[in-house]
Amino acid sequence: MRLDAKDYIALFIYTLTFLLGLPANLLVLFVYLRKACKRGATPNVVYALNLCLANLVLVAWLPIKALETLHQNWRLPQLLCPIYNFFLFFTLYGSCLFITAVTMGRYFSIAFPIIYKRYRQARISCYISVGLWALVLIHLSFGLVAEGGAYFVVTNNNTLFCYHNFTESQLDVLLPLRLEMSIVLFLVPLVVTCFCTLRCVTLVWRSHLPPMGKKRVLTVALSTLAVFVVCYAPYNASHIVGFALKKNVGWRACAMLTSTCNVFLEPVVMLMLSPAASRGFMGRICGRQSQFSRAEGYRHRSNGAANVKTQPTLSENG
Repeated sequence: MRLDAKDYIALFIYTLTFLLGLPANLLVLFVYLRKACKRGATPNVVYALNLCLANLVLVAWLPIKALETLHQNWRLPQLLCPIYNFFLFFTLYGSCLFITAVTMGRYFSIAFPIIYKRYRQARISCYISVGLWALVLIHLSFGLVAEGGAYFVVTNNNTLFCYHNFTESQLDVLLPLRLEMSIVLFLVPLVVTCFCTLRCVTLVWRSHLPPMGKKRVLTVALSTLAVFVVCYAPYNASHIVGFALKKNVGWRACAMLTSTCNVFLEPVVMLMLSPAASRGFMGRICGRQSQFSRAEGYRHRSNGAANVKTQPTLSENG
């Protein structure tokens, strides 16, 4: 089968994602592991490391996705097809939930700093991380049962396709399951992320931070929300449309392209959350290191009960 324009665009995105995502996530892994060794693990570090590991797993499978697109055929062992799809969706939905966890932690640290400090422990965050991964695992396990391993690889005109065609009986179970996944694993986290982001923006805008400090906090908050929507909305929209039309919509593969972009977009957000990065090499790149330092100094000199609630702290949030 010949490649069309859509296939060339997909190959370009997969290649770009791999080339940018691998070094970016390795850098995030280094930054946050170093932070954990120096200052101890915080909720933000725990969630960032989970995001990083999920992205690295997805990066490892991207060459297979590119190879499948290039040959328009599944040339690997059939057993590898369900394993490949499991890790693909496992990491995508896991990343979605961990972005929400990071956003919630940032909101709690700004809105309720005193109360949140009591529960800001790495051990609790580890339990939450296990719970989030378990939630995704349960949903995907139901999906594996509904699809049936024998139907992961199908033959059409002597060409093998992985995760391409489903029987009517499978779609009767799979389409409602996809709808439920889009609601529980995307729409609910999206509502929570939007609420926390808007509240953060409101609180920071009313705070006594200097203009540069406000700009940094607002940039991080809005960038996180933008990455969330751009990366995960199209693919989950295909679940909703597919359920409404009672079929497996053909543009799901195109919607998946934006989901893979989270591999190199999320590390940018996580580096912005790291004070070491923002005051260090990122600050030198932007030429704003001295302004960041003055903002940090102002924050540490501020005291009084009236200002505690309005001083956002990105360095040690959830």
